[in-house]
Amino acid sequence: MKMNHIILFFVALLSSYLPNATSANNDFCVADLSLPKTPLGYQCKSEKDVTVNDFVFSGYVAGNATKPFNTGTTFVNVDKLPGLNGLGIATLRGDIGINGTVPLHSHPDATELVIIVEGQVNVGFITPTKVFLKDSKPGDVIAIPKGQLHFLANSGAGKAIFFAAFSSSDPSTHVLDLVLFGNDLSTSVLSKTTLLDVAQIQKLKAAFGGKN
Repeated sequence: MKMNHIILFFVALLSSYLPNATSANNDFCVADLSLPKTPLGYQCKSEKDVTVNDFVFSGYVAGNATKPFNTGTTFVNVDKLPGLNGLGIATLRGDIGINGTVPLHSHPDATELVIIVEGQVNVGFITPTKVFLKDSKPGDVIAIPKGQLHFLANSGAGKAIFFAAFSSSDPSTHVLDLVLFGNDLSTSVLSKTTLLDVAQIQKLKAAFGGKN
């Protein structure tokens, strides 16, 4: 009997919280960015305080290209566009310079659609047994399943532009180079586990801010 009371208490507690927080089925819950983010997202801003600006992001333009990949990105998630809260969608614009790339990375919590706008781009994702690769042109839309390692590489003679859409309002990104070479995992351990030469590992650590 006591266990039933405990369960009912938590159900009531959760029910009282959900009207003030985002959920997968909530179509109108503008994020209150003044409050801490919860595992369910941001709590809803009072409707009387919501304005049209909560649904508009200005600045979906080319981002500054960064080394060593010669690619600039402009990412729009719930932190930049509060109206996305609870809608399960975010977007990104990528501008890839000549010979530039978007390095191997994954989104553990989001599927991605890549839309080629300008130029020619190799887009691919990798499974343990197969590589799915497409030399893409403007008008192509490529689906990247959730959690798969994937990349983009400019394969044309000029710059390339793509847009991306994600099935999360705040997708996480794990860049393989940073995971391997941007931390303090020792060079000796990395050499043993990746079979890379020590000199190459040290070069990559220097490029990505790793230590040891």
